Amino acid sequence: MYGNMRARVAGLGVVAAVVLGAATAGAQEGRGSIVGWGLQVVGADMSRDIVAVAAGAYHCLALKADGSVVAWGYDYFGECNVPVANRDSVAIAVGDYHSLAVKSNGAIVAWGDNRYGQCSVPEPNTGFMAVAAGGLHSLGLKADGSIVAWGRNSYGQCSVPEPNGGFVGIAAGERHSLGLKADGSIVAWGSSASVPEPNTAFVAVAAGLSHSLGLKADGSIVGWGWNGSGQCNVPQPNTGFVGVAAGNDHNLGLKADGSIVAWGNNADGQCNVPGPNSGFVAVATGWFYSLGLKADGSVVAWGDNYYGQCNIPPPNAGFVAVATSTRHSLGLKFDGSIVAWGDDYYGQCNVPAPNSAFVAVAAGYAHSLGLKADGSIAAWGAGGCGLSGWPHYGQSCVPAPNSGFVAVAGGSYHSLGLRADSSVVAWGRNDYGQCEVPEPNGGFVALAAGESHSVGLRSDGSLVAWGAGGPGQHGSPHYGQCRLPVPNTGFAAVAAGGDHSLAVKHLSPDGDLNCDYVVDFDDINPFVLALTSRSNYYARYPDCRHENADVNDDGVVDMDDISPFVWCLAHDGCAPGDAGH
Repeated sequence: MYGNMRARVAGLGVVAAVVLGAATAGAQEGRGSIVGWGLQVVGADMSRDIVAVAAGAYHCLALKADGSVVAWGYDYFGECNVPVANRDSVAIAVGDYHSLAVKSNGAIVAWGDNRYGQCSVPEPNTGFMAVAAGGLHSLGLKADGSIVAWGRNSYGQCSVPEPNGGFVGIAAGERHSLGLKADGSIVAWGSSASVPEPNTAFVAVAAGLSHSLGLKADGSIVGWGWNGSGQCNVPQPNTGFVGVAAGNDHNLGLKADGSIVAWGNNADGQCNVPGPNSGFVAVATGWFYSLGLKADGSVVAWGDNYYGQCNIPPPNAGFVAVATSTRHSLGLKFDGSIVAWGDDYYGQCNVPAPNSAFVAVAAGYAHSLGLKADGSIAAWGAGGCGLSGWPHYGQSCVPAPNSGFVAVAGGSYHSLGLRADSSVVAWGRNDYGQCEVPEPNGGFVALAAGESHSVGLRSDGSLVAWGAGGPGQHGSPHYGQCRLPVPNTGFAAVAAGGDHSLAVKHLSPDGDLNCDYVVDFDDINPFVLALTSRSNYYARYPDCRHENADVNDDGVVDMDDISPFVWCLAHDGCAPGDAGH
């Protein structure tokens, strides 16, 4: 059972990477930022000092504006031990267990796992402008448009096809490599790496276990890779698609008319779209099940339902919040009632009576929490008062006095409650100190709980973390999830996964030209630089977006931005639509 669960969790890591990659892009556009740390994190402190990030299997790199590299996470092979003379880097990449950086002089520095020579950069080590890291191999793009590859080559992933020239971009997978040509075509080599013709005009992509999908601008879908279940055979008519999603070995295509087309492995009914097949606005795929979101806000689920993941309780309407765990889900209704579905082996879906007046929900591995309007917490499932033995750790036994709570969070086997006085109460399993709230216990405004760690957001925008993964802790389950990134300021929200943590940064206001989150006289020189030479401005402040300097929001940075900028200075910042724009 545990082996099967591990396989599914590993798959979820792939899904998380896709989702969070999209979220990061959106945050960049809005000048917000995402910070991640711990196991399988996908970001670093995207504030004024960071210009690029890269994430590997279990460790991350961040490139600073001063050319230095910061590394954190899993360090068994020394992949986080950035070599001395840590300066002048211009690009970074991360493999499974190794790290790469390009220096301003065109040389590549590599460190970490070198069992397959993936850190042994071939000579001459000069003229590089970009790097990419696969699972156990590396790629370097030269200024002359050629690619150099080294490391494991068991699938030909290091055998760059001829002619080796004219490349402008590179990417590396676990066992294959990709090169983007100046003419817009893609060259692929290694395991299952061929790209269908015509290799042009793609607008969206999705990746399954061993296959790929590309959505074209004309509304057609192209599929390639492993086709053992027909997952690359797009049904006819192959037109009118506006979205795609790829599961383990099945796919969903969303049509412009709101219908869904499904194909590939259908052993669990994951391709049997329920009727009426209309009104859909988004699609998503699990390993062996499918979801469709309707325009009316309802969700349709079909396919593998071993844990009840497709049992959305009726009426499927009126939900205002949801919480999910490994095997069960909670939905909070507008009327204050809670609906629970999925695995109920420990009673985690048996909402206690009276099922009313709830204002928030949270879910642990096998227990559930509901916050009442009167400030009390209802808890049910595993870990009730007086129960012992796995998985009973008292996580459902709310400490007295059970009053004055304003928020709840559920870890795997522990629970957190935020009181109106901004203090935190923690109970349940405490083998890694996840219930030992650090002093001073006050000033908190939000909470999050992971497998064996807890995170709290303070009113001053700083984070506090406790439990597994703190400084100096190594080995499972210590993955750096409590080693907070610096600067520890400007945070607006926090979340926790099993062994990693995420936090969202506040937006930087228009007129903040040096990206220090305030508009003051320190922004005058950067503003003049943006007016006179935008390329030099972006080179000096690479993390600042175009919109920061475009104060009047007309799409260009020009002399018309001067008066609005002065207005912003006088009013300590501004946002689109403010008076004076």
